[in-house]
Amino acid sequence: MAAHDMARFALKTRSSMEHLFILITMGDLLGVPILPPYYSLRLLPYVVPQVATWKRRMLREKDLTDAIY
Repeated sequence: MAAHDMARFALKTRSSMEHLFILITMGDLLGVPILPPYYSLRLLPYVVPQVATWKRRMLREKDLTDAIY
C-alpha cells in the first residue's frame, strides 16, 4: 500500500509541476504575463496538447495557489 501511495504522490507532483510550467510559459492565456511572448511562442508547439487540460484545471480551482500545491 505504501508503494501505491508513493506512486500517486509522484503522479500528483508531476502534474503540479507540469501545470506550473504551463502557467509560467502560457500565463498570458489567463492574464498572468510572466514570460516574454517570444519564448512563449517558441514553446507553444510543445505545450498545445496540454493547454485544454490545463485551462480546465485552472478554471476549476478556486484559488491559484491551490493549483500549485
